[in-house]
Amino acid sequence: MPGVDAPLYNARILRLAAAIPHLGRLEGAEASVQKVSPICGSRVTAMLDLDAEGRVARFAQEVRACALGQAAAAILGEGVIGAAAEELRAAHAALEAFLKRDAPLPEAVLARFPELPLFAPARPHLARHGSICLAFDAAAAAAEAAGQARQAA
Repeated sequence: MPGVDAPLYNARILRLAAAIPHLGRLEGAEASVQKVSPICGSRVTAMLDLDAEGRVARFAQEVRACALGQAAAAILGEGVIGAAAEELRAAHAALEAFLKRDAPLPEAVLARFPELPLFAPARPHLARHGSICLAFDAAAAAAEAAGQARQAA
């Protein structure tokens, strides 16, 4: 795992930022949620459909963020299909705790999103945490909204 003395923007972060999976719009999505970081203005919109078991079946995202936020969106995009809302919210919470409190990333989160430790060098950069967590928050909120809409119907 990279240490806090590692460069904030390394080659892997930059490669991820340049190749975000599921980039674009998802017309007719069950849920669409936009999240904005009040600190830096980064913005992510997550759009998705759930399958019959309540797991992400289709996903798209629009990302307007720094390289760190884009890299996080890429990591999310690599593992989001098949995730339940609870898994996405747990990943969001774990990523925040990892950045803010140096908490370990749970094995279940690492199994779905194995590249999250790349963000260890961002721990001392509090202003970057919001952008890094944004895509995970948006995807979790979208999955929660889709699940709630199904329950209400």
